[in-house]
Amino acid sequence: MKRAITKENPYKLIFVCLGNICRSPTGEGVFQHLVNEKGLQSYFQIDSAGTSAFHIGEPANSKSQWTANQHDVKLNSRAQQFQQSDLKEYDLIVAMDKENLKNIKHMDKDGSFDHKIKLMRDFDPTPDDGSVPDPYYGGMQGFENVFQIVKRSCENLLNELEPEIESN
Repeated sequence: MKRAITKENPYKLIFVCLGNICRSPTGEGVFQHLVNEKGLQSYFQIDSAGTSAFHIGEPANSKSQWTANQHDVKLNSRAQQFQQSDLKEYDLIVAMDKENLKNIKHMDKDGSFDHKIKLMRDFDPTPDDGSVPDPYYGGMQGFENVFQIVKRSCENLLNELEPEIESN
């Protein structure tokens, strides 16, 4: 994860879940919001994707959007599928759960990119079982729970990356 982050060479990260309509857009939106609050948007390229093609082109789930909006966070992404070429493209690939982590690592046949594939909850001070749960099974509270997990994980991730920023 360590490298100089500059405006000329921004840090590229992608959040990945299954369908790219709930958890990973929340990761993208929350991280973008935190970066914007600190005026660091020139230093980061933030994206999200799904390991499946179920929802390509769709906006984030309405319940995810509603929950994020309650915290003044916008989820502007459109679902896209994670591609093998993304392994090389991004500096950090953040999987939302162990199943998607396994799917991503399966694309990395020789393990060349293993060092940049992490779980979202690797950055969570209370990582529980290591996975961000699927919010669908917890009603609106499930979406709020996912938002809080993602928020505290993104805060810690940004805190880890900030010292690598080299301002001109």
